[in-house]
Amino acid sequence: MDIALLIKAAVMGIVEGLTEFLPISSTGHLILAGSLLNFTGEKAKVFEIAIQTGAIFAVMAVYWQRIRSTVVALPSQPQAQRFALNVLVAFLPAVVLGLLFGKVIKEHLFTPSVVASTFILGGVVIWWVETRQHHNPAVVRVQTMDDMGLLDALKVGLVQCLALVPGTSRSGATIIGGMLLGLSRQAATDFSFFLAMPTLIGAGVYSLYKERALLSMADVPLFAVGLVASFISAWLCVRWLLRFIATHSFIGFAYYRIVFGVLVLLTAHFGWVTWAE
Repeated sequence: MDIALLIKAAVMGIVEGLTEFLPISSTGHLILAGSLLNFTGEKAKVFEIAIQTGAIFAVMAVYWQRIRSTVVALPSQPQAQRFALNVLVAFLPAVVLGLLFGKVIKEHLFTPSVVASTFILGGVVIWWVETRQHHNPAVVRVQTMDDMGLLDALKVGLVQCLALVPGTSRSGATIIGGMLLGLSRQAATDFSFFLAMPTLIGAGVYSLYKERALLSMADVPLFAVGLVASFISAWLCVRWLLRFIATHSFIGFAYYRIVFGVLVLLTAHFGWVTWAE
């Protein structure tokens, strides 16, 4: 295996782990990073989806006690059953729309220009939602994810579908969308992490199965490096984020998205960076 290719896989894994659970779009960053590293093509797209599994394992490690207690209580405790049902209900809309429109979206929207535009739009939305909640705390009606009802879960699941457009950010859509729907920042973040588990594992397994003809045993080191890098960086990022949101808003991420999106558009327009479409 080419050492340079393994280094690219490690870099892509780190980018995935650091961005998957922040409201800044991991897919968008992977598209841009892949463009800069010349790590593109159909196999690269499968790789980008597959290494999300490493980031999910990191979240499962951080939330292991909650996962374990929920599974143990599932046969007998209504609260655990309601929580599991909420995750399932929120998970289904993205599955349906992903199967219906995933191919079209990949063919037409996975480009740096689309990513940059959605970066900017998403930043504006984050800024608006955070400002709204700051000036009107009464809009928060759900303090913890255990207080969520079935309709709350369905609405978050529908909002997650926006993340099918690259650059939108799955975490951004579910966290900021949840806050817009009345969830506290902590409740929206926690539920976003749990919703990511079936969503990203399902996407990774489906992508690997669907594109299995593109892969061979020679690709195992490439994917292994990406998964490990993704796991380590995501574990560090999630632990940091949970501490960060206790005392900070997401406004900083809004500014980051807007500035980064504008920079990508400017560099593409003036030819300073050749972003591969």
